[in-house]
Amino acid sequence: MTRLRLAGRRTFASLRYHRNYRLFFSGQVVSVAGTWMQNAALAWLVLNLTHSATAVGILAVARFGPYMLFGLFGGVLADRLDNRKAVMGTQSIQLIAAAFLAALSLAGVITLGEIYALAVLGGVAQIVDTPSRQSLTFQLVGRAELPNAIALNSTLFNIGRIAGPAIAGVLIAGVGLGWCFAVNAVSFLAVLAGLYLMNPAELFPLKRRGRPPMWKGLRDGARFVKESPRVLAVIGMMTVFGVLCFNFNVLLPVLAKQTLAGGPQTFGVISAAFGAGALLGALVTAALGRASLKAMMAGAACFTAAQLALAPLRSTSADVVLLFLTGVFFTVYTAHSNTYVQLQSPDHIRGRVLGIYYYAWSGLAPVGGILTGLLCDWGGTALAFYVAGVAGLVMIAGGYLYLNAHPPQRSPKTSGVPALPSPSAA
Repeated sequence: MTRLRLAGRRTFASLRYHRNYRLFFSGQVVSVAGTWMQNAALAWLVLNLTHSATAVGILAVARFGPYMLFGLFGGVLADRLDNRKAVMGTQSIQLIAAAFLAALSLAGVITLGEIYALAVLGGVAQIVDTPSRQSLTFQLVGRAELPNAIALNSTLFNIGRIAGPAIAGVLIAGVGLGWCFAVNAVSFLAVLAGLYLMNPAELFPLKRRGRPPMWKGLRDGARFVKESPRVLAVIGMMTVFGVLCFNFNVLLPVLAKQTLAGGPQTFGVISAAFGAGALLGALVTAALGRASLKAMMAGAACFTAAQLALAPLRSTSADVVLLFLTGVFFTVYTAHSNTYVQLQSPDHIRGRVLGIYYYAWSGLAPVGGILTGLLCDWGGTALAFYVAGVAGLVMIAGGYLYLNAHPPQRSPKTSGVPALPSPSAA
């Protein structure tokens, strides 16, 4: 019982010790659920308008295309801007985009072009929002609690992943798609209120070195990654996973509508199953309170194996079980890789390294979205899951060999942060 109590205390340490983080977390719980509701509604709307998985893939291009073109510069901006104010600005832009989607949908006049255009606007906001929000997490809790806070961020992300699509399925079936966008627009007020109520004096200071010029700042970030072999390995793995293995925004609506011949309720159920698994994975990671490359590699291997097991299935109940497991391992992998990259990056360059990391994750998502849509059109979701699983396992094997060929070393580049153990020694 004592061990359980200690694990429980570790799980929510960042919320217990830091008022600013509590405000951030509370606002994000509401807003992230609204965002996932909108994501589900957008994919379903496009599929209803076009009956094409490729068109859903093009939606991914609209959402992530701006990041693909300019995402690396977002990290430089994050190292130059006040992270709290930057996130307030980007969240406001996303509120405006959601409000326009709601107005057009409720009026019954929305077109495919308008959907793509507003998705692009939200994608532009993500260029600055993603690295700034991650850097802000460091300022909210400091180095000691960062692994816990990143895992808790994954928790709230996956609470939204569960609640959002489930609520979206009910709203789509009951009152129509437009209300999903309206609820999302209102939800951004919660996160903006939390950011406004923070005490800036309680933020952990960053040791920055002036305001890096855009091109030089970008080169410095790339040089740091290149000269840090283990960070490079983690980002290299994430590149393959981001392109080929994380395209659930395309796969799940096609799985529900075409493979399982279901409706919005089926879409909500399978999306919630994946999110529930991801939530459990996040809570387990938060309880551990530390980053481990061994856990990262194990999570990645189990995640891709679960996708291979999903490929031939045509049963909703079986898909729910396997998507739950897929979600668990997804969060174990992503939370540990994110924490490792952040802890190995000095304050003055963290935003740029995170920009590169999230470029690997999201910047190439348009390529992955189109490819996944085409694979679904050619061979159904089975072919897409098989390709994702095989590619992921090949990359894991390569990453394992590379990490073991570059054992951890203490280096001035990491500002005295001890490197984490190798996969075989963690």
